[in-house]
Amino acid sequence: MLDQAIIEFDKALRTVFAPARSVRPVPGEDIPDAELSEAERRHAAALMRVNHVGEICAQALYQGQSMMSRDPAIRDTLRQASQEETEHLAWTERRIAELGGRKSLLNPLWYGGALGIGLLAGRFGDRWNLGFLAETERQVEQHLKSHLDTLPAADQRSRAIVEQMKLDEAEHADTAMRLGAHRLPAPARGLMRLAAKAMTTLTYRV
Repeated sequence: MLDQAIIEFDKALRTVFAPARSVRPVPGEDIPDAELSEAERRHAAALMRVNHVGEICAQALYQGQSMMSRDPAIRDTLRQASQEETEHLAWTERRIAELGGRKSLLNPLWYGGALGIGLLAGRFGDRWNLGFLAETERQVEQHLKSHLDTLPAADQRSRAIVEQMKLDEAEHADTAMRLGAHRLPAPARGLMRLAAKAMTTLTYRV
């Protein structure tokens, strides 16, 4: 138990404070960077900061859910999704730097809150755990779609990253449903949307 606690704590520290790494190539890295106005650059950097925080939260959610899951197959699914989310962390982190932006100052807070939610979701059993995962990914997919609608048209590098992230999130949701996820009740889905709205609004600025 102590060894596992140390491993999980190390994972949290690495997610929040250490540079993330990607096995796959960064989407759009072969696309020349566009000339953006200062306002466009700030807006794109802020959107990528929001996406980076979303991946911080995803890491924490998956960690909490995996810790509570009783099914080895589901734990493996959560770990696989977590590995892909780590790549998303690397991609968004790199793009933020390219745009001259910064990561959210509240990342430790976001991580701690999402970890608690993941642990709570896991207590309801694996089917509801998977349901929470599926709903989270569906909402993130919609959130990324909205970013594609507002990113500067010329910023093809950011758009390529967001497009690939959206595809990955959809696949995670589909996998959760194939494993037997229960659909969350409407009030729970609504609360998740409200929480996500508050997080994204604050992260765009801080």
